Amino acid sequence: MLKKPFTLGKITLPSNIFCAPLAGCSDLPFRRMTAKYKPGLIYCEMVKMDALIRHDPNTYRLLDYEGGMHPIGAQLCGSKPELAGPCAKILENLGFDIIDLNCGCPVDKVTKDGSGSGLLKSLDLLGSLVSNIVAAVKVPVTVKIRAGWDAQHIITQEATRIVEAAGASALCIHGRTRAQGYQGAANWEFIRECKQASKQMPIIGNGDLFDPENVKKMFEFTGCDAVLLARGTMGKPWLIEDIYRYFSNKAPLIRSGLEYRDILLEHLDHILSYQNERRALLDLRRVGCWFLKGGKGMRHLREALNRSSAPLEVRRMIEAYPWSETDFSDTRPQEEECCSSSAHQ
Repeated sequence: MLKKPFTLGKITLPSNIFCAPLAGCSDLPFRRMTAKYKPGLIYCEMVKMDALIRHDPNTYRLLDYEGGMHPIGAQLCGSKPELAGPCAKILENLGFDIIDLNCGCPVDKVTKDGSGSGLLKSLDLLGSLVSNIVAAVKVPVTVKIRAGWDAQHIITQEATRIVEAAGASALCIHGRTRAQGYQGAANWEFIRECKQASKQMPIIGNGDLFDPENVKKMFEFTGCDAVLLARGTMGKPWLIEDIYRYFSNKAPLIRSGLEYRDILLEHLDHILSYQNERRALLDLRRVGCWFLKGGKGMRHLREALNRSSAPLEVRRMIEAYPWSETDFSDTRPQEEECCSSSAHQ
């Protein structure tokens, strides 16, 4: 269950409620929002080893963070053992508290060279990558996997043993296979299998955590040591606070439409201060989709945002909307199309 504080490797984290690296989503403005609610750990978006080692400026921008975001983790993606150690050292020198290896991203452009979920088909290679990263840095190393490439190739227990033997401080398991993508319910039995296979290494559970009740169910069913929130924080950065209140037996906070508006506008302001106008417009539409998804009768506003031609136009539309009349009792999971570049965790 909830632990405050929580020990991972040689470092102490504020809690065992973590925020995932979400490709194309968990940028600096996103992390400014989640950091407000004091998760135990925040991860940046994943970065590719090849791009990091050649000092690609766009890749380094994905690693932007602020002092108040500590403890913070960086996530590597790649399949070349000779790059794993040097890349991990770069991240350590940038001040990251934890380094994660991505073995979960299911998208073709990542898996085609054996990276991401592709490593689930090459567990010896996975072990070599983890060993090289652990040997190169002093900070804890975590690994993020899915249950397997497909239902016929479940590797939870074998991967757990390999990752633990390679020296990882924790393993995070998403309860779906690569073939599933985000379809169907996450199978938490896979998380429990990893926990049973681990000797001492903490197991972090991930998949379908959209409310405090499900976080509690995951802890109880799997025995996992920590949880990783992902899509549940899209348009709902306060989920972390809701979880803390739930486990402290405090009454849930009922947020009004006006509160949704104010938090959305705060997120938009972070985007406008960080991105150029063209990128900001695209991000504003996407983030607006997250926040508006749970509100009844907001389809027309969402459609208007997607037709908008300037960032300030988006802001004016949101400010002019009658938020006090909006019902946000529907808190269904966000649809994948709101983050088309794949919230890969």
